[in-house]
Amino acid sequence: MIWWLAYTALGVFTGFFAGMLGIGGGLVMVPTLTLMFAAQAAFPAGEVLHLALGTSMATILFTALASLRVHHRHGAVLWPVVAQITPGILLGTLLGTLFAASVPARPLALFFTGFVCLIALQMILDVKPKPSRELPGTGGVLAVGTGIGAISALVAIGGGSLTVPFLTWCNVRVQNAIGTSAAVGFPIALGGSLGYIVNGWEQPGLPAWSLGYIYLPAFIWLVPASMLSAPLGARLAHRLPVRTLKRLFAGILILLAAKMSWGIFA
Repeated sequence: MIWWLAYTALGVFTGFFAGMLGIGGGLVMVPTLTLMFAAQAAFPAGEVLHLALGTSMATILFTALASLRVHHRHGAVLWPVVAQITPGILLGTLLGTLFAASVPARPLALFFTGFVCLIALQMILDVKPKPSRELPGTGGVLAVGTGIGAISALVAIGGGSLTVPFLTWCNVRVQNAIGTSAAVGFPIALGGSLGYIVNGWEQPGLPAWSLGYIYLPAFIWLVPASMLSAPLGARLAHRLPVRTLKRLFAGILILLAAKMSWGIFA
């Protein structure tokens, strides 16, 4: 019962910030689930992070849908961009999950921490793009989508921590970047979830009620909680000023980087 309550609380927290910042929630869920799973005897030490990655990715599938509905009602989703980037996203996520399944937990955790620190630094510095900068053509967007999908699957995020900076760097309004990121998070989560199921299907020693690398007892509590809170965060995103949204985004990334670093080197 204690773990069920913990999963529910985590779902509420991640869903709210996923909706508000378009980040999918994986940056919060992965380190937290890693610590939760590591504290339970049923989880093999070498598979804790892979299970956290797979469970997080499956949860993002539903969180993205919940926040997407609100952003779409506000007209914040750039659907032509979503259509251009989705094929690359699907290809990248499948490649990313194949690679993640073959990497030991510690190097994967180190990569996750470095990735989070890099994104946080970019948001803190708030480097301004040239006023003339625009989105690249279809080929460029497709290539960017493949990279975003691969990295997102590797660290089990909805892609927002890459999609939002990319779009804002191309002078897309931050609310539109967040709304579009929520839409992009769905194909990322779909491709990533399938990849983690397939790559963990025959893995020995996983805890009971695991669907590949997706731990179902955590998943069934995370999903409804995150779906309820994601629309609340999405509505708030359209009421806050741009600078406040960027500061919140960067602050959360810094806290997560510190938490992940502590978990690796403690």
